[in-house]
Amino acid sequence: MDDRFSANRFGWSLTQGLVAAAVVLFGMPVEAAQLQLLRGHVPPLAARRQPISRLSPARQLDLAIGLPLRNQDALNNLLEQLYNPTSTNYHRYLTPQQIAERFGPTVEDYQAVLEFAQANRLAITGTYANRMVVDVRGMVPDIEAAFHVTLRAYQHPEEAREFYAPDTDPAVDLATPLLEINGLNDYHRAHPLSRLAPTTGGAGTSVGSGPGGNYRGNDFRNAYVPGVALNGSGQIVGLVEFDGYYPGDITTYEAQAGIPNVPLQNVLVDGFNGVPSTNANSVGEVSLDIEMVISMATNLSSLVVFEGPQTATTVNWVDLLLRMASNNQINQFSSSWSIGSVLTTGDQIFQTMALQGQSFFQATGDGDAYILPVPWPGDSPYVTSVGGTTLTMNGNGLSYASETVWNSGFLGTNNVWFGNGRSGFWGSGGGVSATYAIPAWQQGVNMGAVGGSTINRNIPDVAMTANQVWVNYLNGSSGSFIGTSCAAPLWAGFTALVNQQCAADGRPAVGFLDPALYALGKAASPAFNDITTGNSNWSTNNFFSAASGYDLCTGWGTPTASLISALENFAGVVWVKFGILGPGIGLYENPYSTLARGVSAVALGGTVAIEGPGSTPETMTITTPLTLNASGGPVTVGH
Repeated sequence: MDDRFSANRFGWSLTQGLVAAAVVLFGMPVEAAQLQLLRGHVPPLAARRQPISRLSPARQLDLAIGLPLRNQDALNNLLEQLYNPTSTNYHRYLTPQQIAERFGPTVEDYQAVLEFAQANRLAITGTYANRMVVDVRGMVPDIEAAFHVTLRAYQHPEEAREFYAPDTDPAVDLATPLLEINGLNDYHRAHPLSRLAPTTGGAGTSVGSGPGGNYRGNDFRNAYVPGVALNGSGQIVGLVEFDGYYPGDITTYEAQAGIPNVPLQNVLVDGFNGVPSTNANSVGEVSLDIEMVISMATNLSSLVVFEGPQTATTVNWVDLLLRMASNNQINQFSSSWSIGSVLTTGDQIFQTMALQGQSFFQATGDGDAYILPVPWPGDSPYVTSVGGTTLTMNGNGLSYASETVWNSGFLGTNNVWFGNGRSGFWGSGGGVSATYAIPAWQQGVNMGAVGGSTINRNIPDVAMTANQVWVNYLNGSSGSFIGTSCAAPLWAGFTALVNQQCAADGRPAVGFLDPALYALGKAASPAFNDITTGNSNWSTNNFFSAASGYDLCTGWGTPTASLISALENFAGVVWVKFGILGPGIGLYENPYSTLARGVSAVALGGTVAIEGPGSTPETMTITTPLTLNASGGPVTVGH
């Protein structure tokens, strides 16, 4: 297989986009007599550091062996059609069973991996109906023998702990193609992307309804969906979490914010018992995520909290995502955690979510303008990446006033993980991926004007408020939190409103949002609050700044209430030629529009203002699917 990644119109392929040298690549199918080499399993820093010791032979490790999906070209084509409004397959999603049948590894290949594990004294601890992963557990000597590696312990350069890693990439005596072996190192562990705001510094507008002017409860609906009756009824939201929470904190928040009680369901993964840790930021992250979702979608049928171990490694990420994807009754997910290293198995799972019509929102992190690789999955092209703003409201949370890029500047505390190796700077994470090629739906944006790339994936895609958010957490504590962790679950709650409307109208869920969001953004849709002030600068750098349209601080901006109908009714973007209808004239003459002279880009279902006869302002709503004519020019419509 070629190590380079093939182009694809919608950027769906897992074989597109990994352009960095030290990334996880597909295993190479080879002759059975040869060893199959799996690249990208040695953390670059481990390769340059002296080990402390061999990893203890008495230690057990959990691994997740990933297998590649089949029929990748057909899968890519189907994903393109599922999100192409002109296709007969538009939003005709698959079930998990259909995905396994059409694209999952074969039963024979899965059985071969099971037999390989058993032959190498690795205990099988988990299997999955889609046959994408085999979970195993083994003693260090057996793992070393099975994968032809030596496991060593190293001092972590950024955290007060040791980590383990192999001295070389694994190789297996197996003809069945493998994708990657998750768990051979624990250099990266899951980290929450929010934090308790400091008592000084990072101050904002202080005009919410919560204590100290922080935002809470209905403030978020008043800001982004004023007057909207939709409340998430009938919808379920799922959350990625790697710690526990105290249910009493959630009911206290609901009572104090004056919102209904939403049923909570916990799904515990990989042996986690659900008991919260003593880490305020970690436990606070879980409460924050829950409270943001139920503030935006107050009447959900349930909110499912998928909880993994507090010291989560890549294995736990993969297992948790698999559990989420297996439940296709959940239409929207949110993650405010990062693992750092690219998980190709995780990207495959995100692809299956898109095939099933599920939306996944990922906080970009809080490192301002990224200069080093963006922590995964923030830059994955299979998720909607969410940045942060500082919101100003009128009348203590009554109505939207304005927004700017969230940038708290230097707060005087360590921000190594999310801050590109520097300390203390906090703001909306954004930048250019060092891993993935630019997806097709992101192409056509003037990236040169905002410091982005026309070659690699740019983040974020959209944003919501990330500053001065009131949280009840840690069994009776409360306080103000900051971070894009606030914004991602708000987007999941917002999408529950969209999908509630879709269900009421007998339509399928909106699914992966990025193709529609970018089409609407390129068409200058009024469905976004375009954030044009502020920046994500830190120290002495000069990137990035907010701009009209797309930018690397807040993406296309934050949602307005009109985005609900724009997403539900989205059927592509058309170019429409406007003019003035004169007596006896069937089409427009003297093309003129108050949006733009001659030609405008309009989303189907969007309303545009035009100049009517006698210069009387009129409006036109585009309700019929339109396409470019054969010569590529705009269609002409009457009025």
